[in-house]
This record gives sequence, structure tokens and C-alpha cells, in this order.
Amino acid sequence: MITRLLNEVYGIKAEEEMRIGNYAACRFNNQYYMLVPADHLQEDEIMELDQIAAHLVNNGERHVSTFLKTKEGREFSNWEQAKYCVLVNQQLERRKGMKCGRKLAKFHYRGRSVSFPVKKLSRIGQWKQMWETRLDQMEKVWNEMLFQEPESDFDRLFLESFPYYMGICENAIQFLVDSEFDDEPTMNDSGTVCHGRFTSKTWSGAYYLKNPFEWVFDHSTRDLAEWTRERYFYNIKTYEPELKQFLKEYQSISPLSSFSWRLYYSRLFFPLHYFECVEAYYSSSSEQEKHMLEERLEKYLQQSVDHERFLAGFFELAEVPRKQWNITVPEWLYV
Repeated sequence: MITRLLNEVYGIKAEEEMRIGNYAACRFNNQYYMLVPADHLQEDEIMELDQIAAHLVNNGERHVSTFLKTKEGREFSNWEQAKYCVLVNQQLERRKGMKCGRKLAKFHYRGRSVSFPVKKLSRIGQWKQMWETRLDQMEKVWNEMLFQEPESDFDRLFLESFPYYMGICENAIQFLVDSEFDDEPTMNDSGTVCHGRFTSKTWSGAYYLKNPFEWVFDHSTRDLAEWTRERYFYNIKTYEPELKQFLKEYQSISPLSSFSWRLYYSRLFFPLHYFECVEAYYSSSSEQEKHMLEERLEKYLQQSVDHERFLAGFFELAEVPRKQWNITVPEWLYV
């Protein structure tokens, strides 16, 4: 399919088909083309991603996938009743060992110099509203289920655990509000190119490439917090050395301000792991996936005391001068 589309819509006669990650792809004249479904994005969102990708490349960021334009000069094509984009890479490098913290800091540094307004992809200043909306939706489901018999073990676990996580969520929102009131952002706190969800796996596929379809425009600590969350839950016993190294690498390029640390912590505080698990369970039709999510929720609940300990000790672990910057952690975490 991709070779036919490239020929008819882009005027490129490619032959050698392959797969790159989850995408159908092909190679032609030492360039690699990936076919990316784009029905979930609006036209102006795609145009912003195209502008951002071009900006990063022009500012020296390597391994960025850029948008191939159709014969008519468009960033996407409508093909067989669906919307597609074709991303192109000049070369594909096999991933070798890399200092992820340093690479991410440089990526954020280049992303901060975007000189055009980013509107559709921006999440700047929207965390509070998004978290409140998510909490309200889940509380509504919980209230509806309160007066019914639980139909599954997951229902029972959800009904029992939600008040606890609602409290944590409210704490995270309050911490965020206080941070924006008590502290002043610095130059390094301006918006940059981030990822919807940056984890240790984002840049760790067989090939090293940076995919615009994974990006949003936000505060850099979004990526730091999501990477930290993923590594913590990957192994709650062994994450510390890896996290210290990651932060050391990142700050060797871009030291974090007190405002950044506050935003980092508020996002880490927000129990995204719980929300995603519950939302995935109630939107899934696969019994196998539901069983896996039930086991995951059980594990989260068993780890809740350790998670509180992690949140209580985060600033000390990260070597943040919390008292000097007057950053107050909720006292109940120390009880």
C-alpha cells in the first residue's frame, strides 16, 4: 500500500517495503519513508507538527522525522477514506547506548526557541483544568457505581480505592496552584517541544528516531515527570541510581529552577498511573486485557505505602534545596 500511495500522491517510485516500529515503511535513494495514520489529528495540528519538526532540524536536532509534502504541497493525504502523513528520515541509525538525560535537555533547549505561536498542540497552563476534568469524570462513574453490587473484583477495588486517589489528586492540584502563586518562572520555564508521554522506551526502538506524532508543546518537566514515573513503577526497588543519573545528565545541560521542581513534583504527585489503569479497564472489551489491568491495579494498591515514601523523599533523592526554596511537601506523607 505505501509504495502505491507514494507513487500516486507523492510522485516517488519506491520499491523496498519494510516496517519501522509500528509503521509500514519503505526505502528509496537512502531515504526512509513511514506511513502514519492521521485521522485523529486536525489539519492545523498537523501543520504545527510540520513547522516544529522543520524548526528542530534547522536548529541542529538529529534523527527528527520530517513531513513529506504531496505533489500539491500538503502535509497529509486523503487515501482510501483515511488521512495519512508520510514521514521521511534521511538516515536510520541503530540505537546505541546514549545519555538520555543530556539528549532530552538538548531537545528541550532547541524546542524552546520555536519562534511561531503554537496553539493547537499547546498544553501550557492546562494541567489543572485537565486534571480536574479527569477527576470529575471518574468521580461521576464512582458515584454511579456506589449503590450497585460490584460486578467484578476490579469494580470492588475501584470502589474501595477511589477516595484515597481522589485525595492525592486534590493534593497534586493544590500543589500546582500554590506553585504558580508562590514562585516565578525563569527563561528556562518557557514552553518547549515535549512528548505526550516520554518514557525510557520513547527513543529506544531498534532505530533512533524522533516522531512528531508523539509531541505536544508544554513545560519541560512534563517529560521529566513521566520518565520518572515510568522508571519508578518499572521497579520500585531499583529506580534510584537510574533517576539520579538521569537528573544529573539533564541538569548538566539545563539546570532546573525552583519553579521547575515544583511543576515536576506536582505532575509526579498526580496519580496518572491509577487514572490510566481504571480508564483503560472500563473502556476495554478484551477479557485478557481486563485481567491484566486488574492485576496492575492490585499491584498499585499494594505499593501505595511505598509510593507515599517515594513522594515524601523525592526532593532529597533529587538533591533539591527544598528548605532554601521554601518548597513544602504535604505533611501527611511523612506520617
